[in-house]
Amino acid sequence: MTHGRFTPEATRLDDAARAGWLYYVAGNTQDEIARKLGVSRQSAQRLVAMAVAERLVKVRLDHPIGRCMDLAYEMKHRFGLKSCEVVPSDPEAPDLLTGIAISAAAELERVLKSSERRVVSLGTGRALKATVEQLPRMSCPQHVVVSRLGNMMQDGSASPYNATIRLAERIGAAHYPYPLPVLARSATELAAMREQEAVRNTLRQCEEADLSLVGIGQMDTSAPLFVDGFASAAEMEDLKSAGAVGEITSWVYDRAGKVIDCDFNARVASAPLPRAADRPVIAVATGEAKLPAIRAALTGHLINGLITSEATAERLLT
Repeated sequence: MTHGRFTPEATRLDDAARAGWLYYVAGNTQDEIARKLGVSRQSAQRLVAMAVAERLVKVRLDHPIGRCMDLAYEMKHRFGLKSCEVVPSDPEAPDLLTGIAISAAAELERVLKSSERRVVSLGTGRALKATVEQLPRMSCPQHVVVSRLGNMMQDGSASPYNATIRLAERIGAAHYPYPLPVLARSATELAAMREQEAVRNTLRQCEEADLSLVGIGQMDTSAPLFVDGFASAAEMEDLKSAGAVGEITSWVYDRAGKVIDCDFNARVASAPLPRAADRPVIAVATGEAKLPAIRAALTGHLINGLITSEATAERLLT
């Protein structure tokens, strides 16, 4: 009688387990495994593959990036995200943009490598400018880059953080700058501006975007809207009184992630926020000051992707 423990199947699993241990734990090469088990190299390769296929091997990544991958998985599960990338934080500089900019540039590069036409829409701000600076130069004449908002104030001065032209130059693509100021003087003026053919065409491009990358702004004295001169101190106080906690492309929203019905938003000239359920809308954001704004954007499903730091992800999950 042949006992189950000694069947050919059980013996193969034993051999696979040994091969898996030798490869993943002891660090042996497949040639070394073949020699130690007395089998051919091809058999050793098959045994290692079987160890993985039969779930005999469970790999624990003992490296800072392993913690980041765990956080990204939990973020996706908690907030219903389609994508999330978490990069290691520098304890001495937790708000450093370099790491998330590199990760965002990698995501952008994956889209740009497509041989088919892709439309990429961008917000503005320091994080997106840093992202474009991390992108390698590419030749992508088949693609289109479009801005989701203007970079001009009402007096005609420009923000230095518009990333659209920088990206278009870096990849050799056609680009559509947003031909309006960030804020109109009134809702009536804005309605007239949006009748311009150039504006309507840019809005169509934004609607067709295969990927949208946006920043997230907080609502305090360090807010980009205030620091860059797009909103006065009085306007910021009014917005906070109305419950504002964050903004995306100048659209101001509350703690539930709902765009606030207020005079400020009635004058915002930016393209409407994309419906995040339809296409990738990825925020690139990190930092203690931005936590309420990021959490609200996640809660309200204003975004369906996030690239952030380990420190920020940990705080969002507490």
